[in-house]
Formats: sequence, structure tokens, C-alpha cells
Amino acid sequence: MAPYRLRNTKVENDLRSLEELTLKILLDSNFLLIPSQFNLDIFEELSNLLNQQFDPVLLSITQQELLTMARKGAPKMRRQASLALRLAQKCRIVETEHGEEEPHDDVLVRTAERWKCAVATNDRALRRKLRSKNIPVIFLRAKTRLALDGLL
Repeated sequence: MAPYRLRNTKVENDLRSLEELTLKILLDSNFLLIPSQFNLDIFEELSNLLNQQFDPVLLSITQQELLTMARKGAPKMRRQASLALRLAQKCRIVETEHGEEEPHDDVLVRTAERWKCAVATNDRALRRKLRSKNIPVIFLRAKTRLALDGLL
């Protein structure tokens, strides 16, 4: 019985180390709107850009922002947010702690700094804030492809 446990533990450790090697990408809400606005498959494009396994991560605060847009936005925005929420099902959703008055962008920056991971966004102000802290940013370039600013 003991050799079986050893083998099982080794497999579990290998899986954990593989998870640690997988690149985490934090997705901003406007990044998830790209498919409905520009008819681009963001997950396929991310795969082509990164050439390695990645783990798309959606923060709970971002999911709440999309839910609000899907309920209270203009009709066109509600359709786009609904599609973004369907795409969000492909992502790992992580609960985040944030203050009542803390802006969404600050939570993304803080989480990216702590996890040392890239952020996928189209928000120009957020991109500048991230790059000033040397956090890699993935964004839409020329409405046809994704680009990476910074080193992973």
C-alpha cells in the first residue's frame, strides 16, 4: 500500500509544479468585450501570442462589473456583457479582497503585482499604470491581433 501512496503523491506534486509553471493572465472586463466588438477569438489569440500554456484568471470584482453591465447597461452593452460572461466561464474565477471605495483598476494592479503575472486589458489609463510598475500588459493592436508590452 505504501508504494501506491508514494506514486500518487509524486503525481500530485508533479501536477502542482505544472500548475505553478502555467502562466497566469488576469483578464479585465473590457478585454472580454473584444470578441463581441471586433469578432476576435481572444483565447486562440492569447495562445498564439504566448506560445505556452496559460491560465486565464478573472477576479470576482471583474465578474461583478460584467454582471452590472449586463443588467444595467444600454441594450448593446447588455448583449456584449452577456457574451463576456459566457466567455468568463472558460476562466478561473478568484475571489479578491477589496475596500468599499477601492477602484477596480487598483485591485487588478495590486493582484498582478502580488502574483507577478500579466494583465490583459484595453484600458489606456490602466495600461500606463501597469507599465509604470513593470507589469506586462496584453492588449488589442490594430483591431486585428493581440500584442504584449513588457516581458513575461
